[in-house]
Amino acid sequence: MSFLAPWALLLAAAAGVPLLLHLLRRRTGDKLDFPAVKYLLRMEREHAREVRLKNLLLMVLRIAIVVALALAAARPVGWLPGVGHAPTAVAIVLDNSLSSAAAGAEGPMLGRLAAAARGIVDASASGDRLWLLTMDGVVAGGDASTVNAALSGLRALDGAGDAGAVLRRAATLVKESGVPAGRIVVLTDAQLTTWAGVAPLAADAAPVLLIAPGGAVGLNRAVVAVATEPRHWDPRGSVRATVSGPDSTSWRVVIDGRTLARGTAQPGATVLARVQPALRGWAAGTIEIAPDELRGDDARHFAAHVGEPPLIDADAASGPFLRGAVEALVQGGRARRGNGVLLASAERARTPALLFAPSDPLKVADANRALERAGIPWRFGARREGPAPLRGQSVDGATARSWYVLEPAGAASRGNANSTLDASARTDTLARVGGAPWAVAGEGYVLVASAAEATATDLPVRAAFLPWLDDLLAQRLIVGTAGVIETSPGGRVRVPSLAEGLEAPDGTVNAVTAGALVDVPWLAGVHFWRRGTERVGALVVNPEPSESDLTRLAADSLASQLGATAASADPAAAARATFAAGGSRALARTFLLLALLLLVAETLVARRGSSKPAQD
Repeated sequence: MSFLAPWALLLAAAAGVPLLLHLLRRRTGDKLDFPAVKYLLRMEREHAREVRLKNLLLMVLRIAIVVALALAAARPVGWLPGVGHAPTAVAIVLDNSLSSAAAGAEGPMLGRLAAAARGIVDASASGDRLWLLTMDGVVAGGDASTVNAALSGLRALDGAGDAGAVLRRAATLVKESGVPAGRIVVLTDAQLTTWAGVAPLAADAAPVLLIAPGGAVGLNRAVVAVATEPRHWDPRGSVRATVSGPDSTSWRVVIDGRTLARGTAQPGATVLARVQPALRGWAAGTIEIAPDELRGDDARHFAAHVGEPPLIDADAASGPFLRGAVEALVQGGRARRGNGVLLASAERARTPALLFAPSDPLKVADANRALERAGIPWRFGARREGPAPLRGQSVDGATARSWYVLEPAGAASRGNANSTLDASARTDTLARVGGAPWAVAGEGYVLVASAAEATATDLPVRAAFLPWLDDLLAQRLIVGTAGVIETSPGGRVRVPSLAEGLEAPDGTVNAVTAGALVDVPWLAGVHFWRRGTERVGALVVNPEPSESDLTRLAADSLASQLGATAASADPAAAARATFAAGGSRALARTFLLLALLLLVAETLVARRGSSKPAQD
């Protein structure tokens, strides 16, 4: 037996009071003989043994009452028969990832999981500690009312969440609760992609109870991928999407509330829709299919910048690769010739421009002075030789053979740490070489650490060179454009250098700091980066394609993987399994009941003694 409030055992010292009173009653004073009381003395001697037994029994009962009350106050927990269950710390991990919103013959899975969670909460006692943890990492609890309120507002996420991290958080809460008995209850649809690779908890963690209702998995159709082609629409563009499912389904493309294209997609087919929206600037759109059992993946969001093709030009001395790229972009309708974006070596720096390192090392000083005049906060430092692989969007697989270290303006000459931080905040790193920046972008410029020559990098001779340039024009070099960032709900992204705010799909704007890492909203949709009142880029949030795969693990298999015990999803059965931790019971009520019975017995014994003379 253990005690949750062992200090209350000090109350057992009060058991000495009945004993002290009993001893005091045995004390007698001086004896005086009165003839008239001889008769009473004879009667007392006749009943002396009975009186002594009565007094001894009363003393024992009163001592037992005090001890029973002290034990009840100490909140004992043990294996004796008891009422209710031992105080338990329960962390309920409820899988509310996107797949839990799928509807089946027995209703939405999320509703079944929530019902089991309410059964556990309703069966809890005042001494229990309760928490509800959802897949977005949100923790609600401490008591039953808080958990019930969280369950009332529960909704399925637009993404997968992190099951492993939430499970570890639950183990920490139970371990640090200070309650001897603990239990982690996992309520999940047992989706394979959610739990694949999630390892069991440490050996010293609380026992894990798994509740996976199961049931037939409905057929699901989903839009699992979408892309805009090109990034900048002029004003025509295309939407390319991939639709998965067991059969054909209808689709439509919606931009700014208007349906611009529709059709029918075959299972696993790629949809290509050519559209021409009437608006200009940043546009948010969706490609949607007919609704089915899982509504959350029936639409996928995209963003595009709509306007005239950018004006571009290449400096006469920029080399054959840049001049050829300009010609190809113009002929393909992706750009127009004119005094717009300059493609050149950094000695001719201005904005807007795509600038490469000088091919002649003797011109580095001229290039740095030109960068300073153009207000570009970077300088070319020491020369490095490769070959070394490039890492970044659209350049993976390319190699740098020679390059210059890119240094924030002022950092090399003055060692100014604040200058370094300021330049980093106003700049986005697009590609790296050896862990250092190789291509950086800021307002109106992209600066590359290598020359635009095959001897400096093999990127100009690769097939990816022209798409890379096209993407830079659309994403970085059109005035006031910070590009499109695509991600999943709940991740983290770095704020583009131009952004001052983030506009949610409902129009609300929250301030952000350029260069800072921010949490991605759990709401799928298109969020726009804002600079003042102007949209300068887009953050496109879509659920992970894996959430559309509703394949489930068998409850026994998942329980074995997590080192857990499987239990029924019936609310009453879930509650019994949760609070049967170790088989121990809370014994406070048992000792209170014992004290009450002893008090009744004491009353009966005392009355028996007082009523006897009346009978005589």
